[in-house]
Amino acid sequence: MSLPPHALEIDPESSLQFTITRGPAKDGSDDVSRCTMTLRHPGHTNKYLAFKVKTTQPRRYLVRPNQGIVAPNSSETVTIILVGKDREVLWSSYERLGQSALDHSKDKFLVQSCEVSNEFSAKFNNEPRLGEGGQYKKELVEELTAMWNSASSNSKLEVYNKKLHVRHVADTGATAAGGAAAGGAPGRANTSLPTSFQEGVDKRNNADKMSPEQLSDEVSNLRRKYDELVAFSVNLTAERDILNNTLEQTKRDLNREMATRTALEKQGLKVGSRSQDAKSSKSSGGVSSKTLLIVVVVACLSAIRATNLGSLDMLGSVPMFGGMLGFDSSAKKMVRDEL
Repeated sequence: MSLPPHALEIDPESSLQFTITRGPAKDGSDDVSRCTMTLRHPGHTNKYLAFKVKTTQPRRYLVRPNQGIVAPNSSETVTIILVGKDREVLWSSYERLGQSALDHSKDKFLVQSCEVSNEFSAKFNNEPRLGEGGQYKKELVEELTAMWNSASSNSKLEVYNKKLHVRHVADTGATAAGGAAAGGAPGRANTSLPTSFQEGVDKRNNADKMSPEQLSDEVSNLRRKYDELVAFSVNLTAERDILNNTLEQTKRDLNREMATRTALEKQGLKVGSRSQDAKSSKSSGGVSSKTLLIVVVVACLSAIRATNLGSLDMLGSVPMFGGMLGFDSSAKKMVRDEL
């Protein structure tokens, strides 16, 4: 089946194979399980093609570069490294259950490609690539990321998607001695400097006394130790990326937790203030009614007592109060009786 013009040719086509070892490989180069993938522009269009590599396990695999652009009739090599800690876990599963423990991997990769404008591709021409994986500088990486973010929401832009499965195969030729030489114990990731790097220091100090065969062997040893240092740096980079991802995830979880707690506290404060206001108003109304009732009762009792004692006669001399209280008529009656 012919590919669309915006599609890249991918090698391998359907699956990526990672060789799992306990220690360094047979050639003594390094102890990293890696796989390379070639992306080729078939030249069906004169425009540059942008690519992006995604995986279902971003913490398990280190992809370099994970995005970029490819010129017509050219290719790009992508290196995928299996993180040392996960490699040790897979090797432990192989030791317990055999190859069947590795045959049903659910890890997958997705390679996306699309056409980009000439103005966009011109920014990447003659730009130096950084690091072992050939990464672009930070500004270009940010522009690529923004382009792919906009491509996901642009329905008019045609994007080619290619899925690749992952196969893990155990290398039974790797020995436990090789793992010990790499400075790591079985079941733990090798994150310390290889002890074999210190071997042969005295021999290099006496290089002028060595024969050509010894010098050749020493050069081979130096090359192997250099490869060990490269593998060590790759492991450190992978561990750094894992820690950064974990830190970012923890920050996001903490922010969500703080936002949720703040919202709950605000809701609780509103409900509490309303109930408190209702209680205060109810309480204030009850106290005033009781006070008024007590005052009325006391006044009535005082008036009754004063009436019984005759203390209210003095109010009869008051013009207005005397008439209101009926003292005028009683006084006139008393005068008639005296006459």
